[in-house]
Amino acid sequence: MQKDHILGGNVSGEKVLNTKVMGHRGAALLAPENTLSSIRAAAAAGATWVEIDVYLIAEGGLVIFHDDTLERCTNGEGVTREAQLSYVTELDAGVKFSADFVGEKVPTLLEALHCIQSLGLGLNLEIKHDSADVETIVPAVMDMLKAHWADNDKLMISSFNHAALQMSYEIDSDRHLAQLYEDIPAHWQEELENIKAYSLNCDYSRLTQVQALAVKAAGYKLLCYTANNPQAVESHWAWGMDAVITDDPTKFAFLLVP
Repeated sequence: MQKDHILGGNVSGEKVLNTKVMGHRGAALLAPENTLSSIRAAAAAGATWVEIDVYLIAEGGLVIFHDDTLERCTNGEGVTREAQLSYVTELDAGVKFSADFVGEKVPTLLEALHCIQSLGLGLNLEIKHDSADVETIVPAVMDMLKAHWADNDKLMISSFNHAALQMSYEIDSDRHLAQLYEDIPAHWQEELENIKAYSLNCDYSRLTQVQALAVKAAGYKLLCYTANNPQAVESHWAWGMDAVITDDPTKFAFLLVP
């Protein structure tokens, strides 16, 4: 069975997930994705939780970044995993978004943790990595969280890679873990049970009503990404969806708690 721990509440199960809206990569349509400006934009839009990606680069560096290469989101080039921290943190992560964000930097995980906590936000931290790096990135991320993130009820660790979540569970079984899927596989419940998962996070456009009802019947939270049109997930709320992950939290302002 999954843990009783409830995000934003306590272990009694009396409270539910304390948001229906999470900003995706901060607020990726409002500011350059996975930057401190994007995190601040999500907060300014009223979001109380953000999802960001942590990526392992050369020599154990941990940065907030999504892609396997640097070109799309920065003025740099090359393979993200092979880049030095000194190089990545000097790149311009805002110039390709708009002139308003020229000079925006790629943040380190530590910088992002400090920013998010200073804003009082909850964090959904997605572990991004090459499969061969699981044994390097997971302990490093968990150590960083242990040292710099005290409020367990405002933290979710998610990943598409089940091995990464298994290792996260082995290191700290009290963390809220979320298995990510594009298409939910037939053995989803076995995987969630393996890590005592808190939630299943999936692509809203591939989710079926039957799957959603099964996830909820099994006692898990259900989060759906990446919806930027409220009408696209209107039926999902009736299916039991607990929260939507969106690039633009302003589109879901009617769901945000003042």
